[in-house]
Amino acid sequence: MGGTVWAGLALFAGLGGLVACLAGRAGLREIRRLRRVGLPAQALVRYRMLGEEDRAGSPRPLLQFTTVDGRVAEVFSPVPSSRSRRLVDGGQVWITYDPADPGQVLVDGRERRWLEYAFLASGSAITLTALTLLTYGT
Repeated sequence: MGGTVWAGLALFAGLGGLVACLAGRAGLREIRRLRRVGLPAQALVRYRMLGEEDRAGSPRPLLQFTTVDGRVAEVFSPVPSSRSRRLVDGGQVWITYDPADPGQVLVDGRERRWLEYAFLASGSAITLTALTLLTYGT
């Protein structure tokens, strides 16, 4: 009975680890893809007024920019403002956007690769731990 519980726990943890690995890998691939095919643009940082139905917290600003074909695009920033690197209302930031889908943007210098690597590393560690549990725990 104890071996079955450990095997179930290991399987559950292993699947979670694999999902984290895949998320990290997909995020890194998306960053590389946008760097390769994306076009640079300068975006205006805009904060919208919060209504009563909006939840509290630090909202991500809207980034407004003009695409190479003259369309004005407005997307939520993929990264929040931080103490060290503030996104000031009315300020300008450089972005890289996908010309085929202007909703996909990177804020230059704020790609947060470390987060994707953290997903990859923690997912790998959890998966290896699950494999060890399956091998030696049952």
